[in-house]
Amino acid sequence: MSPELRPGLRPVADPAAGVPAFRIRGLSLGYGDRAVVREVDLDIPHGDTTVLIGANGCGKTTLLKGLSRQLRPLAGTLEADGRDVREWHARRYARSVSLLPQSPVVPEGLTVAELVERGRHPHRRWWGAPSPDDDAAVARALELTELTALAGRPVEELSGGQRQRVWIALTLAQRARTMLLDEPTSYLDLAHQVDLLDMLRGLDHPEGPGAGRATVVAVLHELNLAARVADRLVAMAAGRIVAVGTPAEVLIPELLAEVFGLRADVARDPVGGRPVVLPRGRAHEGSRPVPPAVPVPLDPAPRAAAEIGRTLL
Repeated sequence: MSPELRPGLRPVADPAAGVPAFRIRGLSLGYGDRAVVREVDLDIPHGDTTVLIGANGCGKTTLLKGLSRQLRPLAGTLEADGRDVREWHARRYARSVSLLPQSPVVPEGLTVAELVERGRHPHRRWWGAPSPDDDAAVARALELTELTALAGRPVEELSGGQRQRVWIALTLAQRARTMLLDEPTSYLDLAHQVDLLDMLRGLDHPEGPGAGRATVVAVLHELNLAARVADRLVAMAAGRIVAVGTPAEVLIPELLAEVFGLRADVARDPVGGRPVVLPRGRAHEGSRPVPPAVPVPLDPAPRAAAEIGRTLL
């Protein structure tokens, strides 16, 4: 059975929350005339860490590309801070929203510090020299990613994990109040994965909506890391949102079977109380996650997570 429920874990829009970082209504995104993300409704609040989860090809990266203005909507509306993203000036948008793409290409001949410094371009005039604020932002980003000692090294000489930390540092140096991160833990060892995610949860932004805590929207494949860092999880399948809520609300065995084709138990971390997913195998022999870009109807009336199991049986 294909997923067709958005559990009533929490309203998609919270009128008391004010203007969200992103307001998405009926949004479809894709490539050419092929829609990959279909009819998405979602509010992403300021100051939260929102993590997108789902099987490969379900539309997570495409949704991030829409949020970063790399893709124009095929249908629906997408607002950032209450304003249609198509109305923003590109430079101003880059000061507000930064993107760590999935597989960035390393320019040849740049040192670590030179590449990280490129994150400051939206804050400078064309060909302007770096300001003291630029230098401070780069130094802080290098410190947060433990790259200060490598600042003078050519980027192409670094390992995959070190290069990934350089790209993260560039994103941090941009000092946008909203960060879009596509698989930020790729190539990182476990210690650096945990350090990165804990650091992101602790980032502050001194001004604008959500001042006091940065807004993060990330794609993560490791569900236990997602549970560790997320305020909200957004589960996607076949280009649509099928569940929105806290990690404890979303990471339930029935939904894991439906979205990932996975049999799993869900325990609780005895220290933090967060869910821990314990995979046991495929949901049934020959099962596969829902294929990408296949229209799946959503139930217009959100329903409680407790109802999912009864509906999917």
